[in-house]
Amino acid sequence: MLSALIIDDEAPAREELKALLAEASDVEVIGECSNAIEGLAAIHRLRPDVVFLDIQMPRVSGLEMVGMIEPSALPHIVFVTAYDEHALKAFEEHAADYLLKPVDAQRLARTLDWLRSGKRTPATAFPGADSPLRQIPCTLRNRILLIALEDVEYVNTTLCGVQVVALSKQGVTELTLKILQERTALLRCHRQYLINLDHIAEIELLDNGAAEIITHSGKRVPASRRYLRDIKDKLLIG
Repeated sequence: MLSALIIDDEAPAREELKALLAEASDVEVIGECSNAIEGLAAIHRLRPDVVFLDIQMPRVSGLEMVGMIEPSALPHIVFVTAYDEHALKAFEEHAADYLLKPVDAQRLARTLDWLRSGKRTPATAFPGADSPLRQIPCTLRNRILLIALEDVEYVNTTLCGVQVVALSKQGVTELTLKILQERTALLRCHRQYLINLDHIAEIELLDNGAAEIITHSGKRVPASRRYLRDIKDKLLIG
């Protein structure tokens, strides 16, 4: 049995695809989401075998979302799009599967056969999915925030998840420290912290060889001995 998650900002498109998938006895739709940020959380929570993912969504596109998922947690991805076939040559070259809207039942059947075969496309192979992140999607109570990377002071892991602290706001993101370190200019300063070098005002050296970083807004961030040298090198401090 294949478990499937549908991520599309258009409710009629989700309903149409659900109805088509219901015709397959070995496919179970275990959830649906209307945007990429909800989709990230659902992927981590539900661990579907396959995600049918709309490419063109507001705020965070499907391609951007794929690049935010840890490779170890990445399900099969089937892109669903209104792009014309000429524009989809890049996906064919990367061996990524896709469905054109409106979804054709016979084309979907071929996609399901591809999924049943167990073939998998590496996350780094998706065109455009490895571009640098310019904003970090976060949740705050009943709101979704997109925090510009330039405003982020630091990021750290907490019991509630990965916390993003910016100049005037903060939220919790589904992205891991590993993804944020790889896809942004944030630098690791501690096992549980990443720092934005542009927001460092002072580095207070401690007796044990570690340090505390003080941001321009006065926030204090720990820096361990292991990562302090790299920070100094980046700041051209001897």
